[in-house]
Amino acid sequence: MAKKVTIFGAGLVVKPMVDYIAKQGFDIVIASRTLSKAEKLAASHSNATAKQFLSDDEQAMEEFVKSSDLVVSLLPATYHVKVAKKCIEFKTDMVTTSYISPEMRALDQEAKDAGIIILNEIGVDPGIDHMSAMKIFHHVENEGGKIVSFMSYCGGLPAPEANTNPLGYKFSWAPKGVLKAAGNGDRFMKDEKIVEIKGKDLFKNYWFVDVESAGTFEAYPNRDSMGYIDIYGLTHLKTMYRGTFRNISHCDTWHIMSQMGFYKEDEIFENLEGTVKEFILTKMLKMNKNACLRCELIKRFKIPETSVILKKFEWLGFFDETPVPIKKGGAVDVLTAIMLDKMSYKKGERDLLVLYHQFIAEYPDKTQKITSTMIDYGIPNGDTSMARTVSLPAAIGVRMILEGKINLTGVHMPILPDIYNPVLEELEKLNIKVVERFY
Repeated sequence: MAKKVTIFGAGLVVKPMVDYIAKQGFDIVIASRTLSKAEKLAASHSNATAKQFLSDDEQAMEEFVKSSDLVVSLLPATYHVKVAKKCIEFKTDMVTTSYISPEMRALDQEAKDAGIIILNEIGVDPGIDHMSAMKIFHHVENEGGKIVSFMSYCGGLPAPEANTNPLGYKFSWAPKGVLKAAGNGDRFMKDEKIVEIKGKDLFKNYWFVDVESAGTFEAYPNRDSMGYIDIYGLTHLKTMYRGTFRNISHCDTWHIMSQMGFYKEDEIFENLEGTVKEFILTKMLKMNKNACLRCELIKRFKIPETSVILKKFEWLGFFDETPVPIKKGGAVDVLTAIMLDKMSYKKGERDLLVLYHQFIAEYPDKTQKITSTMIDYGIPNGDTSMARTVSLPAAIGVRMILEGKINLTGVHMPILPDIYNPVLEELEKLNIKVVERFY
């Protein structure tokens, strides 16, 4: 009898996972709030079934977990721990692509006692970044060296020919998730000094990075990098940095939107009406709706009158009679709706995913620079690169667990050779390749 996998969620990145797992012969249930999305994903596979599932329905979650050999949670991250606790209760293995939260890490012993694995951070970032980095860390260690600097960058962007809007960005995964992440604080180490950045200053701290065969990008910090020093076992580090790639002139624009309060969720507005301009003036800047928004932005945030930032805001509809696109929500919800309308991929357009590591390794007789690069494009009229690189590593992890090739228990991420080597090898067969260069 075929083993059964339940996938919670039917969002933008799920399709390649469904296709891969179905091809391996496992039975799949796709459980989603929007049944039509799940049905579309299941339609081409005789061993896949769509079911409606509301994330807050604890009884339904329990039934899905109880009847499965393995559960994949691609729900919003706030639900992962709830799913994990059900998996522990019913001794069902679990996979997620999300970061391990402190609450998830606290379940390690309970998962071990239940004899299950909860494999997290097996997407692209986090995921392929960990695996490709650990491969180099272990190589250097085996050669008698030590890593003294590690800088890692990743970004999902439009392919050059699809870069057709003034913001240089389009959404290949949950738009609200992108905007919420724009308010995160960050921490990293540079030349043995700890640098802490508050969320409001995130986009002030960027620099340019040249990537061979891909181009030049802006890079800004990605969350707290410091926890990975111990996770990676890097005891000699002087620099530890994880960053996000965006196209040139992104950060200055997103910094002003941060100053305006666009990434906040702490104030929800009911019965919204009128224009986007009026929303910004009255709800965000607390001014009269007839004030000059362009004048106020120039004055309040010291933006030059000829700035490209104002031209981008004009394109987004901040200064004209564009109607506010939702009836209820916070500033982040208004911006999400505006951007989703204007900054989504059109049929046939490709996205681009760039992952880039820079290592400095010290040996008794030399210092060596190493890079590890993945440049991956979406398939026109097919799967996006974001969908493939997020969901295929997890799908491979699912297969390895169900085939008994991963026998660990507890809460894990893919940093062991027995996990990352076969996953990276399988990804290469699927045309997702990491190129290593030693200088």
